[in-house]
Amino acid sequence: MDETVTLLDLGALERRFVERAAAVGVIGLGYVGLPLARAMGEAGLTVVGVDVDGSKVQALKEGRSYVRHLPPETLSRLVAEGRFRPTTDFSMLAQCDAVLICVPTPLTRQREPDLTFVTETARAIRPHINPGQLIVLESTTYPGTTRDEVKPILEEGGLLCGRDFFLAYSPEREDTGNPDHETRSIPKVIGGDGPAALRLAKALYDQFVARTVPVSSPDTAEAVKITENIFRAVNIALVNELKVIYGAMGIDIWEVIDAAKTKPFGFMPFYPGPGLGGHCIPIDPFYLAWKAREFEIPARFIELAGEINTAMPRHVVTRLAEALNARSGKGLKDARILLVGLAYKRNVEDVRESASFKLIELLEDRGALVAYHDPLVPAIPVTRKHAQLAGRRSAPLSPEAVARYDAVLIATDHDGVDYAMIQANSPLVVDTRNVCARAGALGPNVVKA
Repeated sequence: MDETVTLLDLGALERRFVERAAAVGVIGLGYVGLPLARAMGEAGLTVVGVDVDGSKVQALKEGRSYVRHLPPETLSRLVAEGRFRPTTDFSMLAQCDAVLICVPTPLTRQREPDLTFVTETARAIRPHINPGQLIVLESTTYPGTTRDEVKPILEEGGLLCGRDFFLAYSPEREDTGNPDHETRSIPKVIGGDGPAALRLAKALYDQFVARTVPVSSPDTAEAVKITENIFRAVNIALVNELKVIYGAMGIDIWEVIDAAKTKPFGFMPFYPGPGLGGHCIPIDPFYLAWKAREFEIPARFIELAGEINTAMPRHVVTRLAEALNARSGKGLKDARILLVGLAYKRNVEDVRESASFKLIELLEDRGALVAYHDPLVPAIPVTRKHAQLAGRRSAPLSPEAVARYDAVLIATDHDGVDYAMIQANSPLVVDTRNVCARAGALGPNVVKA
């Protein structure tokens, strides 16, 4: 392509972004891609949403939302107006000025990065790249992925990055279920593979987020995202370890944190729990630890934090077993346990990497009879790691039902659950979230874990 033509196309593409006349493809209509598509559609851009899951696409076409915090009315309006076009057809990306990749980046069973979704997506869009398109990876990954993995695959079709198409990385920063931070209000970090790509990415994201934060390269942008998640993982590991230490001393970690956070500087509160969950914090630190080995550098803090957080479900089960034995003389074998909360955090239906799955498995390995209650997860979906649990349904929650269990284990502190009723009717409540104290239901039968 002639350099003059490239510059003219660059200016024309930038104007389409600025004038919100562009069509943007979003690949992956999950907890990241769907909010992104909504934000762009509401800003006036036309969005082509691509997902390999036909049931999701059909739901969106019918005006139904499978993500609880995204109202179906908004999505159905965007579909009716032609601003949002859900499809399973990758060839529709040829009509787009930009393509954003929002697919999962899980770990293998050996806790190594699994970039299969990213690389297969790059191969799927390669035949549909048109000269002048902007391609942006949003999936969380280790530094170098955009440059070393995605770029070579896209160039296999004969087009050259920086001349025929433009490539950037902009990490997702969704906080699912948090009404205070929506896609539009969260600053967006962007790193382009060259000045032209950065300029185009900034022009696009400036149209639907409050602020863009340009950085020098895709590698830097990838490092920003993974640093954010490592920061959280390490600090959660710290309070989880303090929970165990202070518990042995008879000190309540929650009281310690509440008092410590009154300091107006030098302290940021993090809270313990039954283990890490979600699509980022349990996974992303291991991406960097794996990449660091390439440079023969040990990631000691990261790996130690992973060990501590991974050990939390076993700690909780041990506390439950000890408390059950102390109060009733029973062991876990044949004990009836109700686990409250399957989702990985409060007020969302997202069960990805939830510690609750590990809790169920550990309890059942020791002979317990486990049921679960979650008002947002009526049935356990199929997951990669816990397929044997798929199909189980949420048990009812009533005074009579609670009284039939030997213990209730609170793993997720959803609003709308009557914790006072649970405390009043269960012989033993093991609370990993301090929600009974917050609900004013901290009786002698409540054990914090």
